Amino acid sequence: MKIYKEAALPSGFKASGISCGIKRSGKLDLALLYSSLPAKAAGMFTTNKIPAAPVILCRGLLAKGGLFRAIVINSGNANSFTGKKGLKDSLATAVILAQALGVKKESVLVSSTGIIGRRLPEGKIKSGIPGLIRKLSCGGMKTAAKAIMTTDTFPKKVTAKLNIGGKVITICGIAKGAGMIAPDMATLLVFILTDMGLSRGLLNRALKGAVENSFNCITIDGCMSTNDSVILLDNGASGSSKAAGAGAFVSFSRALNAVCLELAKMIVKDAEGGSKFIEIEVSGAKDFNQARRAALSIANSNLFKTAVYGENPNFGRIVSAIGASGMVVAENKLKIKVSPLKKRDILVNVSLGIGKAKAAVFTSDLTPKYIKINAEYN
Repeated sequence: MKIYKEAALPSGFKASGISCGIKRSGKLDLALLYSSLPAKAAGMFTTNKIPAAPVILCRGLLAKGGLFRAIVINSGNANSFTGKKGLKDSLATAVILAQALGVKKESVLVSSTGIIGRRLPEGKIKSGIPGLIRKLSCGGMKTAAKAIMTTDTFPKKVTAKLNIGGKVITICGIAKGAGMIAPDMATLLVFILTDMGLSRGLLNRALKGAVENSFNCITIDGCMSTNDSVILLDNGASGSSKAAGAGAFVSFSRALNAVCLELAKMIVKDAEGGSKFIEIEVSGAKDFNQARRAALSIANSNLFKTAVYGENPNFGRIVSAIGASGMVVAENKLKIKVSPLKKRDILVNVSLGIGKAKAAVFTSDLTPKYIKINAEYN
């Protein structure tokens, strides 16, 4: 397996990105991911109890277990807290694109990100779709990665290539996210394409495991979005499913985990206003969930995050955060070690002294710049 921090599309896929005028800045704001073959899909979405319209639409479509041909994504407008009209707008986007592509409307997934509480500018999206389709290309994933950005400062893209059953398999993922990042189905948008050819059941299993160990192990500000989505499409164009051996699923899952973890780390490194990349490793726990719970309690502590920003080795804030997690920890067994705070990358090691399980969580510091970015976000 080889990992590249670039976007190389799997067989049978094309992508594009354009500006259709949703963003006042004129930056790219509409992306399209297209498969020439019907693709199976797996998805995980926000647990926010006020989900955005495109999340509701995609959940419904995936629950029916159909095949998919495209994902259309807009940035600059979340189409969230828009009620029945928002659902109508998401469906209209899917219908317009489906008609232009000559595919069924049920084969089109829709995703949005941006300002909450505003209806989608349907006219702008409709006018942009013909150009979006014309620009579809095998190299278009780079442009698509830019078109889904909001407060991101750089596009996030990763590709894995591996050999399974004598066939070269490609897994290509793009993501957006820099703020409103909290776990429990990651707060972000992620789109992953592959030509592997797994069954729907195995595809869901692979994605769940990958998300659990990557996007659900990051936090920037502890704020959960209404639009969180991770969608995986598999069109099987490589033909590997016919030649793959018993270890094919394990190999694929390992590669998918690597892609998701790289994207997750990129999101934290692009944290709004962040000046530090912090990895918190908790060991000596009863199980993975307990270790992650302790790590997240530290990562979501504003006192800890500001101490790191100020390069202030006040380890009492780590102790306090662990105690606040609700776990029973023996004080005399607790061990804490922190790398030099003057560096960009910070490592926090915590041993609970309870068991043998461990987990790693990634976060950033909390800076005045974060406050400025979000105070002015409109």
